[in-house]
Amino acid sequence: MYLLFAQAAAAAAPTPEAAETAAATAETAAEVTTQAASGSLDFFSQLAASPPLSWLIDGGLFMWPLLIMGIVVLGVVIERYRSLKMLATDSGRLRDEVLGLLQQDRVEEAMRRCDGEQGPVPAILGAGLRKYLVLRKLNYDPGAIEEQVVKAMDDYSVHIVAALERHLPILGTLASVAPMVGFLGTVQGMIVSFGSIVARFGEEPIVIAAAGGIMVALYTTCFGLVVGIPAYMAFNYFTGVINRFVLEVEEAGTELIEVVTLELAMEQGDRDGHAQPTSNAETPATRESVS
Repeated sequence: MYLLFAQAAAAAAPTPEAAETAAATAETAAEVTTQAASGSLDFFSQLAASPPLSWLIDGGLFMWPLLIMGIVVLGVVIERYRSLKMLATDSGRLRDEVLGLLQQDRVEEAMRRCDGEQGPVPAILGAGLRKYLVLRKLNYDPGAIEEQVVKAMDDYSVHIVAALERHLPILGTLASVAPMVGFLGTVQGMIVSFGSIVARFGEEPIVIAAAGGIMVALYTTCFGLVVGIPAYMAFNYFTGVINRFVLEVEEAGTELIEVVTLELAMEQGDRDGHAQPTSNAETPATRESVS
């Protein structure tokens, strides 16, 4: 029995060759891990040393607010461009169709036509037509109907303009704030640069001592203008687009009021025309009294 246990222990014990192989494998794995770690560190160090990330790091504390402002400006520009692009429809054709249906006294069909379209013009026309239809069914006075239709479109136009100008004040604010933050960062960098000049006075020329700090300090001015100029251009562009939409809304509202006024006047004329013969008709008793 003892011999059997001894043979089993001898078979289970590692040989010198196996031990050397295991040690070599472990050493190779450690070298691979070290190389991978050093490669990752080299990659990140090269990334941090290459522009524009190096400019952000060298520019100091004020570079990071400018980076956040740039991201916000980019997001607002993309959102406003997509939203206003979706609202760009053929408003002239829609106005002609809706006003034509209104002249044919097909108000409900004109409302459905407006509800099926997107944009500020269909919205303002739909608000006016809805008020006109409700008040006419309630037999309101023509003057009151016209006044209420105008009021309904005026009230709704406020919401339309607010929706069109959503997020636009952000662009206007950042277009002004970003360059000022850049100038503030430059001033702070100049203060640090002159402090280093005083600290190293006499050790090296003043120009050499100040050149590096001034160059780094100007990074914030550059980035502030990089953020502010596109934001200002985008603000002016979107303002022009919104003004065009507002002008189309005002034209559509004016045309709708003119058609509504004409329709109400024609209806009032028809009522007066039907009522006049009845009141002026001669009865047999009237004829006998005259004779």
